[in-house]
Amino acid sequence: MTLVLPIVIPLLAAALLLVVPARAVLQRSVALTASAGQLIAGLALFRQVQVDGYLVLQVSDWAAPFGITLVADVLSSILVVAVGIVGVAVGASSFAGVDPRREAYGYHPLIQVLLMGVAGAFLTGDLFNLYVWFEVMLMASFVLMALHRTSEQIAAAFKYVTINLLASAVFLTGLGLLYGSAGTLNMADLAAIWPARNEPVLDLVLATLFLTAFGIKAGLFPLFFWLPASYPTPPAPIGALFAGLLTKVGVYALIRVFSLLFREGPPLPLQLLLWLSVATMIVGLVGALAQRDFRRVLAFNLVGHIGFTTIGLPLGTTAALAGSLLYIVHHILVITCLFFVAGVLLQLRRTTDLGRLGSLYRDHPGTAVLAMIPLFSLAGVPPLSGFVGKLAVVQGTFGAGAYGPGAAVLVVSLLTIVSMARLWDEAFWKPADAPPVSPRPAPLLLVPVAALGALILGMTVAAGPLFETTTRAAGQLLDPQGYIEAVLQSGLGRGE
Repeated sequence: MTLVLPIVIPLLAAALLLVVPARAVLQRSVALTASAGQLIAGLALFRQVQVDGYLVLQVSDWAAPFGITLVADVLSSILVVAVGIVGVAVGASSFAGVDPRREAYGYHPLIQVLLMGVAGAFLTGDLFNLYVWFEVMLMASFVLMALHRTSEQIAAAFKYVTINLLASAVFLTGLGLLYGSAGTLNMADLAAIWPARNEPVLDLVLATLFLTAFGIKAGLFPLFFWLPASYPTPPAPIGALFAGLLTKVGVYALIRVFSLLFREGPPLPLQLLLWLSVATMIVGLVGALAQRDFRRVLAFNLVGHIGFTTIGLPLGTTAALAGSLLYIVHHILVITCLFFVAGVLLQLRRTTDLGRLGSLYRDHPGTAVLAMIPLFSLAGVPPLSGFVGKLAVVQGTFGAGAYGPGAAVLVVSLLTIVSMARLWDEAFWKPADAPPVSPRPAPLLLVPVAALGALILGMTVAAGPLFETTTRAAGQLLDPQGYIEAVLQSGLGRGE
C-alpha cells in the first residue's frame, strides 16, 4: 500500500479539486494537504526501503513480467521524497496569491497531475509505463505553461511541447525495437535476459535512441535549447516545479535504463554520455554568464548543472555515481528555491532584468539573507550543500581516473561562483536605478524560500549520512541483481 500512495494521493486530489467549489482558499487548502500527504507517503516509503532494500507491488496480482509493476529502491524512494518536498513548497506558495484566471482554468488539479506523473515515473518497473508517465507529465506541464495565454508563454509552450514530443517519438521507437526483440518491457525481466543476448549492433542502436530521448528530457547538450526558452516564462511556482523535477526525470531514466540494460553493452554510448555531460556543464555555465535576466541565468545554470548529475553514470564506479546522486538531491532543492527567489524579485521590482535590479540587500536585508543560502550553495561555497555535492563529484571523477572530465568539473564550479557572484552583485548589492514597486514581499511568498533554505542547510549538516545513502543507492544500481530478484521473485511467487 505504501508503494502506491505517492501516485494515488495526487490522483485523488486532482479529481477532488475538479468537483469542489471553485473558492481560492478551499482549492489551495486541498492542494497543499494532498502534497503534504504525498510527502508523508514518500517519507514512509523511504523508511521502509531502508529496512527492506526493495519494495515491489504487482498490481492486481498479475505476475511479473506480465502485469504492471511498481518498484522502489533507495534512489527512487529518495526522489519520491523530493517530489513531495517540491509539491508542498508549490502548494504553500499559492497562498501568497495565484492569478485568478489560472486558478479558474485548473491550476491546482494540473499541479497534482504533474506530481502524480513524476512520482509514477520514479516508481514504475516497466518501460512502457515510463513512457506513459512521461506523457502524463508532458500534458500537464504544457497546459500549465500555456495557462493565461500571453504570447511569450504560448511561444515557449510550443517550443517545449514540440521538442518533448520528438523525444517521446524517439523513446517509443526504441521501445518498439526492444519489445520486438525481447518480447518484454519489464525492466527487471529485460535486465535478466538482455545482456546475455549479445546483439552489439542492436545494443548500440537502442542505447543511442534512449540516450537521445532521455537526454532531450534531461536538457543535455546539444538538445537543451528548449529549456532556457521555456522555463523562465511561467510564474515562479510553475518554473520552480519544472526546474526542480522535470529534468531530473530524464536523468533518472538515463541512470535506470543504462544501469539495467546496457551495463555490459557497447562502450560508445557511455563514452558519448560522459563527454555530453562535460559539454553540458561548460555550455550551460558560459550561457549563464552571457545572460542579463535573473531567470534566464537560472535556466542556463540549470542546464549546466545537469552535467553534474549524469557524469557519474558513464564512469561506472560507486563513488562517482554516488556523487552524482547526491548532487541530484542538492540541485532539486537549490534550483527550486532560486526560482521562488525570482518570484520574490518580480513582486518587488516587477522585473528580473539585472539592469533594473539592485539595492535589495539594503532595502530588504531579511529577504537577501534568505536568497544568499541557495545562491551561495549553488556556487559551491563551503560548507554549504553545493560544496559537498561538487566535492563528491570531483572525488568520484578523479577516483575513476577521468582527469579531463574532473578538470572540467572544477572549471565549471569556478564559473558557477562567478555566475552567482554576479547575480548577487547585480540583484542585491549594487545601487538600484529605480525605487521598489512593492515596499515588501508578501510574507507567504517567503515561506517556501525559507523552508527550502532550511532544508539546504540541513543537507549541509547531514552530508555524511546523505552520502552514505546515495552510496548505497549507487551500489544497488551498479549491482542490479537484487533489483531483478526482488521483482521477478515477487512476480513468480504471486503467479504460482
